Amino acid sequence: MKRFTVAAAQYPIEQLSSWQDYADKLTRWVEQAAAGGAALAVFPEYGAMELASLDPATMGDLAGSLASVSALLPQVDALHSVLAARFGLHILAASAPAALESGAYVNRARLFAPSGTVGVQDKLVMTRFEREEWGVAASPTLRLFDTALGRIGVNICYDSEFPLLARAQVEAGMDLLLVPSCTDSEHGYWRVRLGSQARALEGQCYAVHSPTVGEAPWSPAVDVNRGAAAIYGPPDRGMPASGVVAIGAMDAPQWVFAEVDLDLVAQLRADGGVLNSRHWSEQPGAVTLPAVEVVDLS
Repeated sequence: MKRFTVAAAQYPIEQLSSWQDYADKLTRWVEQAAAGGAALAVFPEYGAMELASLDPATMGDLAGSLASVSALLPQVDALHSVLAARFGLHILAASAPAALESGAYVNRARLFAPSGTVGVQDKLVMTRFEREEWGVAASPTLRLFDTALGRIGVNICYDSEFPLLARAQVEAGMDLLLVPSCTDSEHGYWRVRLGSQARALEGQCYAVHSPTVGEAPWSPAVDVNRGAAAIYGPPDRGMPASGVVAIGAMDAPQWVFAEVDLDLVAQLRADGGVLNSRHWSEQPGAVTLPAVEVVDLS
């Protein structure tokens, strides 16, 4: 499928009273994305941290919230698999802490296909909060997902601010970059937004930005959330001059929808007004790129 609709969530962090509250909320959001015609629904970084509110004894503790949310991840993923199949769309689930056998936690996004296949991308570069206060660990593995929609890459929040990651995915054939984020200030939001737009410019591809929004004073991890969801493209023929294909109202819970055309991506890379993607290697000091593992979800 070369032309389809993407839905990017401005997803509110809320205090939940039960697992059923969460299941009902997620189902409602996915149902709304499907009703809007989306073939791909993108949720934000650390959106799953609202599940920490299901354990009042630990929800106010950084370490406790990691453990409680990670323990629910199999149940969360089973629900996403059911919803992806039920509504016939791909879902990038809100990222969550995932416990490793070593006892460390990583920040993990999961891409669910309607067929039941699942791809995993962990965050590679950790923010100061993650590494200095929360103890969330970096992952070394960068992936690209072959799907029925096209080749999809994920840069989780801060990862989008480092160009070599997305560039390596572009070299491996990426058509569409997903950027789930969680930022507590306008400064943070703009860093990720500018990173997303820069990656779309350099790679001559689409970038889909999905942030958390709202306040959760009970959580020391996601207490304040700022942002606007958007779909960005390279500012070239057939795209908006600003590169902003669609964008939401700042901080308002909502879906932002846009149609993406992967044939246009191929056309711009072959014969655009500029050829940023092709000319990358002509930069003085261009370096060896990270390895990319390609995973088949088709």
